[in-house]
Amino acid sequence: MAHAFPADSVEVSLLTCSPGTEVYSLYGHTAIRVKSYTTGEDWVFNYGVFSFNRPNFIWRFTRGECDYQIGALPFAYFAEEYEGRGSAVYQQVLNLRASEKERLWTLLVENMRPENREYRYNFLYDNCTTRARDRIEEAVEGKIIYPEQDTVRTYREIIHQYTAQHPWAELGNDICLGAEADRPISVRDEMFAPFYLLRYANGAVIQGSDGSTRPLVLSQSKVVEGRDVEIQKEFPWSPALSVWILFFCVAGLTVVERWRHACFWGIDIFLMSLAGGIGLVVTFLFFFSVHPTVGSNWQIWVFNPIPLVAMPWVVWCAVKRRKTYYHPLNASVLILFMFFSALIPQDFCVVVVPLALALLLRSCSYWISYRKKEK
Repeated sequence: MAHAFPADSVEVSLLTCSPGTEVYSLYGHTAIRVKSYTTGEDWVFNYGVFSFNRPNFIWRFTRGECDYQIGALPFAYFAEEYEGRGSAVYQQVLNLRASEKERLWTLLVENMRPENREYRYNFLYDNCTTRARDRIEEAVEGKIIYPEQDTVRTYREIIHQYTAQHPWAELGNDICLGAEADRPISVRDEMFAPFYLLRYANGAVIQGSDGSTRPLVLSQSKVVEGRDVEIQKEFPWSPALSVWILFFCVAGLTVVERWRHACFWGIDIFLMSLAGGIGLVVTFLFFFSVHPTVGSNWQIWVFNPIPLVAMPWVVWCAVKRRKTYYHPLNASVLILFMFFSALIPQDFCVVVVPLALALLLRSCSYWISYRKKEK
C-alpha cells in the first residue's frame, strides 16, 4: 500500500454510512475511498476501528481513554459489510487536484504505519468523522470554506436526532452528558456527526491562495442501497412514561402508608438504590472520566451515591420509627435543585423531575410523621 497511484487516474471520495441498530452505530459512519482506474485498486480508509477484546476495554471506555485506529480494506468488503447491516452508503466524489490527491494518499499511508495507527478517541471532538475531514483539509491547497449554519444547534440536539427511535439509549446519554452539551456549537463542531459533514461538504468550496474557489464535491451518489431494518423494542414503555408511573405508584403507596400508620420501607430501598445506582455512574464520570461534557453535569445533585451510603441507616430508622436528619437534608437539596433548575444551563433527562419528586415525597412524608410525634 506504500506505493503511489497515478494521481490523474485516481478518484477520491468521502463515504457516509447511514446509522445501524447497535448502540455504537446509531450515529452512522464516515470513511475515505481512494479508487485507481489505472491499477483497479479500490481502498477504503476507516478511522473507526476498535475491538471489544482489547485488555481493559470497558474500563478504558468508561474512563474515556479508549484508543481507536485507522484501518484499510478493499471497497468491495466495506460495501458488503454495510449492505449486510442494511445501512446505505453515500459517496461524495471530491474535487481534488492531482497534487492534492497525492498528498491525501501520503497522509493516509503515513497514518497506516503501525506507530501512527492509534489515536485517543473522543466522541464529540476527535472521532472517525472529524479525522476524515481533517485529513482532507490537510491535503487541499488553500482552505475549505463551509456554508453557514441554517440554525444554531447544541451537541445534545444533534445526538437526539440520531437517538429518536431509541429512547432508552437516549436516556443513557442524557443521564451522562452535562451542561457543556447544551451550549451553542459552530459549523465545525456540528461535523462530529457523519451526516452533518456530508451536508456541509456539499456546500463547501476550496479557496486557493489566489482567492479562486471551486466546489469541494463534484457529485454525490448512493453506492450501497440501504434497507428498512426493524428496530427492536427496547422496552414497551418510554422512559418518561415509566418513571411517571413509578412516581404515582410511590405517591399512592405513601398515602396508604400514612393512612395505615405503616412503614413501607421497601419503597425506600428501591428508590434509594435506583437513584444511588445512577448516581454511581454520574459521579464516576463527573470526577474520573475524560469523556466530553460529563464534568459539567448538574444532575449530580440528584444522582449521587449518598442514597446508597445512607440507605441502611435510613431504613433502620424507618423500621424502628426513629428520627433521622437525612430526610430534611435530602428534601432541602431536592427543593433547591428543582427551584433553581430553570436557571441551570442544562437540559435535564426526563427521569430527573419525577424521580426527584418521588424522593422528595418520601422524605417529606417521614419528616411530617416525625414532627407529629414530637407534638
